[in-house]
Amino acid sequence: MAYSQDVYNQAIQTLERRRERANLEAQARFDEISEKLPELETIQQKLAQIGLNISKVFLYSTNKQADIEQLMQESLSLQEQKKAILTKNGYSENALDVQYTCPACSDTGFIKNRRCKCHTELLKDIERSNLAKIAPIEDCTFDTFDVNYYPQEIMKNGISPRDKAEKIKNSCRKYAVNFNTASKNIMFMGGTGLGKTHLSLAIANVVINKGYSVVYGTAQNILSDLQNENFGRDDDLRYYERAVLGCDLLILDDLGTEFKSAYTVACLYNIINSRISAKLPTIISTNFTLDELEEKYDQRITSRITGEYKQLILVGNDIRYMKD
Repeated sequence: MAYSQDVYNQAIQTLERRRERANLEAQARFDEISEKLPELETIQQKLAQIGLNISKVFLYSTNKQADIEQLMQESLSLQEQKKAILTKNGYSENALDVQYTCPACSDTGFIKNRRCKCHTELLKDIERSNLAKIAPIEDCTFDTFDVNYYPQEIMKNGISPRDKAEKIKNSCRKYAVNFNTASKNIMFMGGTGLGKTHLSLAIANVVINKGYSVVYGTAQNILSDLQNENFGRDDDLRYYERAVLGCDLLILDDLGTEFKSAYTVACLYNIINSRISAKLPTIISTNFTLDELEEKYDQRITSRITGEYKQLILVGNDIRYMKD
């Protein structure tokens, strides 16, 4: 999965902190218990010496296998002595072991060069936490998308806004559950406050849980950051071109509300075209119709959207006012 380097770095730093904390806690337990049971200190010193002797065997011994087997037997004997002393004095036989958050990988994040499950879950948590800083992802789920706010009156096409919203919701849920990097592009359309962002984030919720990377942002914020990056003004940027173009799912919210310039139009085309070429899915939401978007941008952009995006159009009244 194409997580950003920042997400990978955050995960590695967390794993390092877990290992450090586990080792410090183990040392503190050893200091406390060995003060009461000094014979443990002697055993620990002997075990440390065996470790050094094994290293010497590899360097100098002419009978490596036999010498190592002998040292391993001595080590096992000392380990059994240590367990016996601990249990005799009311401690668990594993009281001096390092208690890692994940015993499977000892908090390294890898098992035989393969990413441990704990590492994968950590990446998901970081991805979700980063998105939660800029969007109400925890509140925007399919279960909290209430179609009862949409009118029941039948429209000219023979379907009510409520039934249409229900159909779109179910389609989005299916899209999210079956998501992969070959999934189709989606274009949410409709007036302000009709749940376009809610559905986008509901999809993001599921996609992140599946282990995919998601970049979410308004068109204004993403295009502004990419412009600043392009001109070398890269302090305090949230969005970088590499992540925007390479993430597993890009969600570009509120298209058409950004400040329009020759650069933003060119940048928007590059995002749409590059991700189509790379076969990476994008979700766009807008309050504008296709005709209005064509007036705002050049035809290259709207033709790519028309040809490559599945259009989901929500109708009704601004839900935010109805909730208030």
